[in-house]
Amino acid sequence: MMKPVTGTPVAFVNVSDRERALAFYQGVLGFTLRSSDAFGDFLQLDGALLRVTALPDHKAHAHPVLGWNVADIVTTAAVLRERGISFTIYDGIGQDELGIWTAPDGQAKVAWFSDPDGNVLSISQA
Repeated sequence: MMKPVTGTPVAFVNVSDRERALAFYQGVLGFTLRSSDAFGDFLQLDGALLRVTALPDHKAHAHPVLGWNVADIVTTAAVLRERGISFTIYDGIGQDELGIWTAPDGQAKVAWFSDPDGNVLSISQA
C-alpha cells in the first residue's frame, strides 16, 4: 500500500472582499487568524487550515466549497442562527424549518449557508 501524503490539510476559499471575509470567518464562525501575507490569510480550523484569498472579480458557485461534519446538526444550526447565519432553503428538496435536509435513509443530514461572498458552506451529520 502506498504511503499517504502527510501534513496539515489546507482548504481554499476565494472571496472578493478580504476584510469582510475575515470578519465573517473570525467573528461569526470563530476561527483564529494564524497568519497573513500580501495574498491572503490562513485561519486555524480544527486540525486543518483555511486559506482565504481575495480575488477582486471572484464569483461564487452554487456548490459547497467547505463543510463540517458535526456531532449534532440541530444544535450546531441553532448556534449558527444565534450568530446571524441564515440557512439556504432549496425548493423541492424537503428541508425542515431549520433548513436541514434529511437523506431518504433517515441517517445523513445536511444544512447549507453562505459566506458574505456567496460561497456555499455546509454542516452535516452522518
